[in-house]
Amino acid sequence: MSHHRTRRRVALAAVASAVALGIGVSPATAEPVNSPGVVETSVKSSDGSYIQKIEVKDSRNVRLHVYSAAMNNTVAVDVLRPSDTSEARPSLYLFNGAGGGLDDASWKRNTDALEFLGTKNINVVQVVGGAWSFYTDWINPDPVLGVNKWQTFTTEELPPLVDAALGTNGVNAVAALSMTGTSVLNFAIAKPGLFRSVATYSGIAQVSDPIGQQMVKLTVETWGGGDTRNMWGPTDSPLWRANDPMVNAEKLRGTNLFFSTGNGIPGEFDQAGGKFRMESPAETPQVVAIGSVIEGGVNWSNHNMNTRLNQLGIPAKFVYRDSGTHSWGYWQDDLKSSWPVLAEGLFSTP
Repeated sequence: MSHHRTRRRVALAAVASAVALGIGVSPATAEPVNSPGVVETSVKSSDGSYIQKIEVKDSRNVRLHVYSAAMNNTVAVDVLRPSDTSEARPSLYLFNGAGGGLDDASWKRNTDALEFLGTKNINVVQVVGGAWSFYTDWINPDPVLGVNKWQTFTTEELPPLVDAALGTNGVNAVAALSMTGTSVLNFAIAKPGLFRSVATYSGIAQVSDPIGQQMVKLTVETWGGGDTRNMWGPTDSPLWRANDPMVNAEKLRGTNLFFSTGNGIPGEFDQAGGKFRMESPAETPQVVAIGSVIEGGVNWSNHNMNTRLNQLGIPAKFVYRDSGTHSWGYWQDDLKSSWPVLAEGLFSTP
């Protein structure tokens, strides 16, 4: 079969998938362009979400401007396309931390993650936004953080639009760090099968106990200026347990799981002036001290999740580093360590 016909078959498969998902696309315009492999530029979902425009940055990178009906707002979504788009490829949804990719704390700014993943023949999908929100569905608009329905956006609105616009094969995995490590576990719990593999680096694995609640409040309230009562209600609200990955761990069964954490003891990436340090050298001792406390709590929650999954008989890969605080150098290494688990979901037949 010719290269042209192969690409056309991929495009038609994408259209068929889109129709099945209730997305309106026009088969007449579904022929993919050579690079970066955009299949369809006018895609609208039955829930009212749609891609407003696709901004081509270069031969491998596009930015989707996605209108979210749930949030009544447009969200930027950056996609690194596969090097070869002649066949439909799987997608890795890669989330930044608490800043939502809006600040300097991003995979692109601080690591070689995109260079590494750029060799894997996958789509790398990054949502830009959602700072301090835990990427969850908030029960009320917040005076500071606004309207947040990020779980609905990520698990319901976005994937079918990405699949239709870029002609993916509909197979997904997800990876995230810090705050969003909690979120991606909850995505997998809320929508079983959407993400075949989940990797979380220094993520909080439990949120409804007093320690977990304080870690969530530190993120949302102290650093983000929001109010967790607008997110999941008061601390005795059942929504805290409903959004606790450890409480709902049974629903992770069947998903390839990877967890990693340091232990809070400063290590090779915690030296002032080091390659992965974002702050000035004079500020490093204070930043490392804060990161040490955070990572200690993360380590504790990951051990608890490990015990819980063992009790349930759910296999998972846990990596406990013998040093390391809450910082980018470790997460770059962790992403590479997690690749076999991510690839298991992206490329293996279920």
